[in-house]
Amino acid sequence: MPPLKWTQMARLGLVQAAIGAVVVLLTTTVNRVIVVELALPALIPGLLVAVHFAVQLYLRPRLGHASDVHARRTPWILGGMGVAAVSGVAVTASVGLMQQQLLLGVLLACTASILLGAGVSAAGTPLLALMSERAHPTQRAAAAAITWILMIVGIIITAIVSGSLLDPFSMTRLVAVAAGIGGVGLLVAWIATRGMEDAAAIPASAATDTTGSPSSGNTRPSFRQSFETVWNEPAARLFAGFVFLAMFAYSAQDLILEPFAGLAFGMTPGESTSLSGAHHGGVLVGMIVTAIAARFTGQLRQWAAAGCFGSALAYLALLLSPGFASVSAFTGIVVVLGLANGVFAIGAIGSMMALTGDRRDGRAGLRLGVFGAAQAMAYALGTLSGAAGVDAARVVLGSPVRGYVAVFAVQAVLFSVSAWLALRSASSERATSVLRERGDMLQAVLS
Repeated sequence: MPPLKWTQMARLGLVQAAIGAVVVLLTTTVNRVIVVELALPALIPGLLVAVHFAVQLYLRPRLGHASDVHARRTPWILGGMGVAAVSGVAVTASVGLMQQQLLLGVLLACTASILLGAGVSAAGTPLLALMSERAHPTQRAAAAAITWILMIVGIIITAIVSGSLLDPFSMTRLVAVAAGIGGVGLLVAWIATRGMEDAAAIPASAATDTTGSPSSGNTRPSFRQSFETVWNEPAARLFAGFVFLAMFAYSAQDLILEPFAGLAFGMTPGESTSLSGAHHGGVLVGMIVTAIAARFTGQLRQWAAAGCFGSALAYLALLLSPGFASVSAFTGIVVVLGLANGVFAIGAIGSMMALTGDRRDGRAGLRLGVFGAAQAMAYALGTLSGAAGVDAARVVLGSPVRGYVAVFAVQAVLFSVSAWLALRSASSERATSVLRERGDMLQAVLS
């Protein structure tokens, strides 16, 4: 099939935006209602988010492989989006049930969160696989930027619209809003994927055996065989390690940056919220600049390494920032951190697509599933570890500010190691490519 047009990439980005719109209800609105309106422990929404991510550890590779062995990925995307939409409604319905029967409501919420994770896995992994296979190498950085930016836009629009529709608040209204968001998301996904694939397309995996060599039979490789093949690739293992460490460090900042601003610099809730906006603005600028620059110079994994190294330096500056006693300097450091995070994000997602799309062995969905599983595990552990690490360091060091500074130091180290792994992954892939080319030449000579 021909490479994607820019309009087609934007359409696929809208699917990612729809997925993000459904998931954000769990991490924001449902979280707040359980803790505030129902006055229940924060452990409950934390458990729901953890379950949502945990199920993806297995299902992302498994469903990615399943989409590899079928002729088209669009049915998986739409089916997964449908499951996610229904699960999102079920999660919100379970909140109302918690008021009447807590245990039954929590069980329903956990079940719905598991299904939500399954829907995200079924829709998101084949979506990225489709983009990886169809995007031209020069388009991958831009495709990554479009996907991430539209996801952020979808989350922002969902927050604004749902926020206006939820007042005056009621449990019935919450379920209705969730149903509306899920329905619109499914409609957007259906429109965006229409005609994206050729109905007569033959899957790459149907034409290859478990070693990636041409096969005359119709035997499809099992999930275990394919997984072992991918995991035995040094570049894939190294890159999965890079994704885990980098996303662990990245996600750990979600719950600590704004509290640190209040404790260390006396910023008000409004000022710290604006600070978060400045950080995300830096992320968007970093994404756009990288998407443009990466088309002309450097490998995507080198950009990912540069973003990680820049993030490490920014965390070192944050570590020293209390000594500056300057809100302006602190804000500038946060913006620089956002810029570096944006460079890392585009380099990492584009590298996923490159490491997947260049192989052409019919395992695009499985590879992205492996990387997606590493990302899901890192995000779940990183979010919890960031907050827990601050509390532990506060007790040991006897100061809240020192607790945050200690976590910043750990994040700087993790991002530095991530930069090294990204470069090692690129070197390993180049070495593997050279060996493969020499093997092909030797086979041609012997034949």
